[in-house]
Amino acid sequence: MKSIVSHSLNDSKMVLRWIFLGVLLAALLRTFVSPDAFHAYFGPTLAGLGLTVLVATILEVCSEGSAPIAADLMTRAAAPGNSFAFLMSGVATDYTEIMVIRQTTASWKVALALPLISVPQIVLIAWLMNLGS
Repeated sequence: MKSIVSHSLNDSKMVLRWIFLGVLLAALLRTFVSPDAFHAYFGPTLAGLGLTVLVATILEVCSEGSAPIAADLMTRAAAPGNSFAFLMSGVATDYTEIMVIRQTTASWKVALALPLISVPQIVLIAWLMNLGS
């Protein structure tokens, strides 16, 4: 039992680092960005959705680290679709994911198909989620 706990703690360090980074980024957002400005920029509009996808593409800190920021989009910006888009488009446009596909398939066309096919679908679903809220 002691060995299981020890290995679990050692193996969880990588995930905990990403969660800590996400919590730190969410805390910085809450500290330096007013709720009104956050809602205005990242609210449930097409412009807010576009900005969310842009930030997710640039930021992509892994899903564990993105979760606190996505929660902030859900609560402070009142945009469940933007929260969904932030989590999904970050992964779909992640450089390492695209490069793994490129190395595996030896094709840039297949690798770039991931963001080109998935991001429009993510934006459509997110927009529909925002309409429903």
